[in-house]
Amino acid sequence: MLFNNLLVAQSEVHGKGLFINSKVIEGSLITKILGEIIDADECVRRENEENNVYIFYKNDDEYIDVSKNEVLKYINHSCDYNCDVDEDENGNLILYAVTDIPAGSELTIDYGYEEIYQYCTCSECGNKIESA
Repeated sequence: MLFNNLLVAQSEVHGKGLFINSKVIEGSLITKILGEIIDADECVRRENEENNVYIFYKNDDEYIDVSKNEVLKYINHSCDYNCDVDEDENGNLILYAVTDIPAGSELTIDYGYEEIYQYCTCSECGNKIESA
């Protein structure tokens, strides 16, 4: 599955993952985070009732549900991540490179919530659990 320069393929991290088919320079925009805008109450409901884990935090009362986005929902967690999420000057959430990323690499972010470190098997997560 190809979306601009993004590809969904089998991941060594977990299940399917999000890959880039061209080299990306540190600080470069990779893509906008596109999905359904929902409020905090709906976010909690979807997480609890639907076990929806495909939701990005935007601000105090706006979240973006990417569960129907055929590409972004496959971005995996890594403590040694190569991407991060931020807001651009227009208020859009964006995925950008925090390091140079070679073509063919899997794109990863730090999900940033404490429970993820209980399930992650990398040494960085083990360190985060021990220090918590």
